[in-house]
Amino acid sequence: MSQPAIEISGLSKRYVIQHESRHDNLRDTLHHSARKIWRRFRWGTGFDTEEFWALRDLSLTVQSGEVLGIIGRNGAGKSTLLKILSRITEPTQGTLKLNGRVASLLEVGTGFHPELSGRENVFLNGAILGMSRQEIRRKFDEIVAFAEVERFLDTPVKRYSSGMYVRLAFAVAAHLEPDIFIVDEVLAVGDVNFQKKCMGKMNDVAKQEGRTILFVSHNMTAIQNLCTKAILLDQGRLVSQGGAGEIVSEFSHRLKNRGSITVGQRRDRTGTGAVRFISIKTPDSEEESPSCSVQCGQDLTLQLRLQNNHLGPIRKLHISIAIRDYSDVVVCYANSDVRHGDFHEVKQSAEINVDVTFEKLQMIPGSYTITLYSRVNEDVADWVKEALPLEVLSGDYYGTGKLPPSHLGGFLANYHFSLHS
Repeated sequence: MSQPAIEISGLSKRYVIQHESRHDNLRDTLHHSARKIWRRFRWGTGFDTEEFWALRDLSLTVQSGEVLGIIGRNGAGKSTLLKILSRITEPTQGTLKLNGRVASLLEVGTGFHPELSGRENVFLNGAILGMSRQEIRRKFDEIVAFAEVERFLDTPVKRYSSGMYVRLAFAVAAHLEPDIFIVDEVLAVGDVNFQKKCMGKMNDVAKQEGRTILFVSHNMTAIQNLCTKAILLDQGRLVSQGGAGEIVSEFSHRLKNRGSITVGQRRDRTGTGAVRFISIKTPDSEEESPSCSVQCGQDLTLQLRLQNNHLGPIRKLHISIAIRDYSDVVVCYANSDVRHGDFHEVKQSAEINVDVTFEKLQMIPGSYTITLYSRVNEDVADWVKEALPLEVLSGDYYGTGKLPPSHLGGFLANYHFSLHS
């Protein structure tokens, strides 16, 4: 039996997040300065620090020729795992063995030099993979034809659109015969026809050429159609592995069960607990719902209820809300300090109620999640990721009776056209 393509044992990745806050008065400044001196004396740093384990004790073996799907919620550790496998970042603990050449397609433009032309970048990528110039020349015409960038081949890639970047990057990575091919959700940038073309090419690479593929996607149909096996990650840990269909079913079941858990019941949260989010809902619902929806262009009001566990009055309460898309990118953000200043001298009470309104929501239709964050007197009090799923529905944003396309752009801009003779 041939040796495995990938062997992972006890792999962990830890990040240390540093927080340094602004201070509005002399009392806060003196208080925080004293704490910084103590931290520097005790731990060697004056910053508020927080440990975050993106991966924890992951062990996995991937056989040669296997097509492995990697699935999980946003923040589960999928991208961190791929970056470690691609040698972009180093693990904190554990061992990793890769047998063969690795080609990665993780982000738009990864491995490309922006000042070089498309032609030059093809040869550069091939050289990075350890291929001779003769080998690259033999595949060159096939790469260019697949990427459909013939007209722009001698143009610096910094002038390429994101779609052109992805087409050329995928064509290079797939055609230069890597032993291990690693692909993240980056293919979502391309158009639908090119996505189908890529899926077909990966199928050929796996079945006909017997190469190993690791594929991360939120498209469960693509995972089932392309992958022979899959793994499920949750909060940096490997929770399940098996046949692709079996793991996709388990993931769907977990999502349904997770949806019934309210923010007050969540245990995967960070902070001192001085205040804790116990409820989030919209004004039109009497009780907390496991999800909410709004039409683009409408106001979105979120009513937050927090349990106050702080002894005595709160000098400063900070609240922020992040709305993230399917790839975990923040597309909308509300920050109490930036908008009108944090809440000062909050009176002592069992509960604190805060409303936040996003006026005339400009987000394109799609699925998002809401993350809640609070800080009390400069200390992180409560941080709940993906506290509430949000569905933005298509609506007559421009008042023309026509619905804006949901697949173009990141937000709906207010604009107008003028024709001049």
